[in-house]
Amino acid sequence: MKNDPIKLYNTLEFARSLDAEDPLARFRNLYYIPRKTQREVVYLTGNSLGLLPRDTFTHLEGELFDWAHYGVDGHFRAKNPWVSYHERLAVPLANITGANKNEVVAMNSLTVNLHLLLVSFYRPTKQRHKIICEYRPFPSDRYALDSQIRFHGFDPTESLVELKPREGESCLRTEDILATIQEHKDSLALVMMGGVNYITGQAFDMQAITKKAHACGAMAGFDLAHAIGNIPLALHAWNVDFACWCSYKYLNSGPGGVGGVFIHEKHLNDPSIPRFNGWWGGDAKKKFLMADEFSPAPTAEAWQLSNAPVLAMSAHHTALTLFEEAGMMQLRKKSLLLTSLLEFLIQDIDNTYFKGEEVLEIITPSDPTQRGCQLSLVAHGMGRELHEALEECGVVADWREPDVIRMAPVPMYNSFEDVWLVWSSLDYILKKKFK
Repeated sequence: MKNDPIKLYNTLEFARSLDAEDPLARFRNLYYIPRKTQREVVYLTGNSLGLLPRDTFTHLEGELFDWAHYGVDGHFRAKNPWVSYHERLAVPLANITGANKNEVVAMNSLTVNLHLLLVSFYRPTKQRHKIICEYRPFPSDRYALDSQIRFHGFDPTESLVELKPREGESCLRTEDILATIQEHKDSLALVMMGGVNYITGQAFDMQAITKKAHACGAMAGFDLAHAIGNIPLALHAWNVDFACWCSYKYLNSGPGGVGGVFIHEKHLNDPSIPRFNGWWGGDAKKKFLMADEFSPAPTAEAWQLSNAPVLAMSAHHTALTLFEEAGMMQLRKKSLLLTSLLEFLIQDIDNTYFKGEEVLEIITPSDPTQRGCQLSLVAHGMGRELHEALEECGVVADWREPDVIRMAPVPMYNSFEDVWLVWSSLDYILKKKFK
């Protein structure tokens, strides 16, 4: 693949030439691509549910085989002993999040993990009780923050500060985020945002936000559901206090797949930080002594409550192995070009049919450093109608009320020809509409 930037063209031949030069092209064949009327669809909803790696069947079958043959003894005699299964995921999770091995653990699901982390890192006082979050985070985050504030006896209308874009804009400006943190510095307990906003696809400057939060005496945490496996992360170097994520979007680990957490190592053995304890969070050397007194693991594993869901962990490990093989830097390089091509082709549609009036308005930042592989469109006057027409053409995009179509060309398994087929489908739909 040629080095960016390159001149983009709206032809099938150009898209195929990029695929021919793509060093990651072979990974597409390692996933099951859904089909419609005997043809593969253009699957652009990996930001909602990633595709199934083909090896998942084999690896799951291996765990089922061990269960069948060993029963409870599989905890120690299985090919991959279940008692330490979560440890297999630590290195790939550390690599993909820019963390140390002791700072990450796969466990639970996203919102469960968020609540557990808020127990530790949202400790409001009469003076410092406010949480800053972005406007329109994923609703589950909003519910979690609201309920945590109420649990501590505060009023969300006073304690939850939402960052809203400027009038007439769809995305937040970093300077406005930092200014809001400064404005509330004397009453701020926590900045808790998505790493990438699920509606707009905007990637936030997590390093700058964390630095500012700390300068104002607050903690900084992130929901990485739409960031992990999508953009490069350096959680340890950025000094992020905590983060959580799911694994069923860009990480391709199956519907409802096991989530994960990051806790900066500076917090791991701080006895002043409260935590809900469970058996599986105990020190591995003492776990089976069944003592009354809890002895926490010296790592992020201390935040675990229950033993690992091995079948879900198996799917997760299979998917992460492909990220280890592909490498996030290579994936990011391809992602930038895929998304730039999609942006270019959508703008070409606007110029062709609407004389550049931006009827297909891209609300995702145009700056590639402020986005992952998702582009969000507001199709003025055509919203749901256009989404349904794309589905009929075999383009599987995502509709979010009230008016947003989300498209995510995922570098692990989407091709440049896929992106060109989006243009071809839009061209076909609009020719019928305006003939």
